[in-house]
Amino acid sequence: MKLRILYDNEAKEGWGEEEGLKSDWGFSCLVEAEGRKGEKVLFDTGASAEILSHNLRKLGIKREEIEIIALSHEHWDHVGGLETVLHENVVVYLPRSFTRAAKRKIEEQAAGVEVVEVSGPAEIVPGVHTTGELETGTAGLKEQSLVLEATSGKGGEGVVVLTGCAHPGLENILEAAGRFGEVYGVVGGFHGFDRLELLAGLELVVPCHCTVRKQEILERFPKKTAWCGAGVTVEV
Repeated sequence: MKLRILYDNEAKEGWGEEEGLKSDWGFSCLVEAEGRKGEKVLFDTGASAEILSHNLRKLGIKREEIEIIALSHEHWDHVGGLETVLHENVVVYLPRSFTRAAKRKIEEQAAGVEVVEVSGPAEIVPGVHTTGELETGTAGLKEQSLVLEATSGKGGEGVVVLTGCAHPGLENILEAAGRFGEVYGVVGGFHGFDRLELLAGLELVVPCHCTVRKQEILERFPKKTAWCGAGVTVEV
């Protein structure tokens, strides 16, 4: 299974020039599953439709290739680029706690789009699961993460967790993901996370986006971490 970072606060070296990939505050990751149909699942859409569209073009990805969009939570830096990837055949998975206004906006942007409201843990496509919406401690805000079954043979056995901002707390997300198998890795934003000792038992850690202690994590666990930015590919 392949994870392609499309949108992040930083861009891969060599892609940062004017005609290369653009970076911006936000997050988006394309999951290329290895199920029966090789489904492509887009997790979050960054803050800007223009930047997401630009990076998709640079990476040779057409929006029609994206069959499923999973939104972690309703914050602007994760849903802002949604309009550029919506099309009539896509299915959108979002936490049930999304506001009515947000749900109406999605329906208006692409008539006929199927919207699946997520509450509990479930399979999205073979090998890709949602934790279900988890409490964040902020009234009205819940967040889902994806749980990916390892298929590449390049990492450990078990599952890798893909997070948006990890507002529910990374430890709570990892616990919820454990129902799908032993967690050996985590990729994504770790907002406010400071319990670095929790990462010691993992085999793969890719801190992205809002991870305040990103550099410290990379330096403390050099053998198990990888730098994150637009243009990076992670195989799990």
